[in-house]
Amino acid sequence: MSRQAQGAVLLILGATVLSGSAFSTTYLNYVRPGFRPLLVAAGAVLVLLGLLSVVTDVLDRPGAADHRGTRVAWLLAVPAFVIVLIAPPALGAFAARRDDGPPAPVRAEGYRALAGGEVTELTLGEFIGRAYARTGPSLAGRKVRLVGFAVRAGDGGGWYLTRMRIGCCAADALALEVVVQGAAAPPEDAWVAVTGTWVAWQDGVPDNYVVPALAATAVTAVGRPAEPYE
Repeated sequence: MSRQAQGAVLLILGATVLSGSAFSTTYLNYVRPGFRPLLVAAGAVLVLLGLLSVVTDVLDRPGAADHRGTRVAWLLAVPAFVIVLIAPPALGAFAARRDDGPPAPVRAEGYRALAGGEVTELTLGEFIGRAYARTGPSLAGRKVRLVGFAVRAGDGGGWYLTRMRIGCCAADALALEVVVQGAAAPPEDAWVAVTGTWVAWQDGVPDNYVVPALAATAVTAVGRPAEPYE
């Protein structure tokens, strides 16, 4: 493989990384926001190395590029073109339904008192954590608003409001789920905001994990957030 071909591949890979991290929020489909500086730096280094490789080869051996090597090198750039042309979306209902692992961990104690107001907006993680808190029913009687995507229940008798939680990247994602009661299921994978009240545990906080429930008073379609994970 010629040096020009190597440089072209590096340029393509670097430009792909930069386009998804420096000039858009596509990278949020795969990693947490804190990785952006690292991705931008990596993309810039790849572009710089690619330019150096191409320029050096042109100056050292003008007209001596191996075209067979160049054609083979383009095959190495195919994954980069695929990412640009068909960018995989953020994880959704398909991944949530196939999440056979334990529930995503949530903090169940130490929350501040809920702010005043008719409706309080919470993340799904905080809602679940407050539902399991043993220090007091902070959700009792409070109207909350949660945002996530719809996932049909496996038995066909209901649906979950869901959000994926990641530690570093989409590979370690776990599903956060809340059962929605009293509202028809939206289309699967549709992003919605659900307003309602927590359905209190009848016998106190359960020892084994049970998906918390929300009695819905309103379900509104919303756009997918720029940062889809919690």
